[in-house]
Amino acid sequence: MAIRLVAFLTGFGLSILGGVSCIMYLNLLAAGFTIREYIQFILERTECYLLVAGFLMMTVSIYFPTRQ
Repeated sequence: MAIRLVAFLTGFGLSILGGVSCIMYLNLLAAGFTIREYIQFILERTECYLLVAGFLMMTVSIYFPTRQ
């Protein structure tokens, strides 16, 4: 139980970091990037993958069956 809670909270933190990074890079649209260039830029940034990793970690911690 405690391991699942720690995994969930770690995943939540990672998803926050990744989400903030993606939102921060939205300023590139105001600088003249197109949506296509923005998405390509996001896919090249490592810190934006934390959003996906965090969601995956939270999903696994919620839905993975525990040993009883």
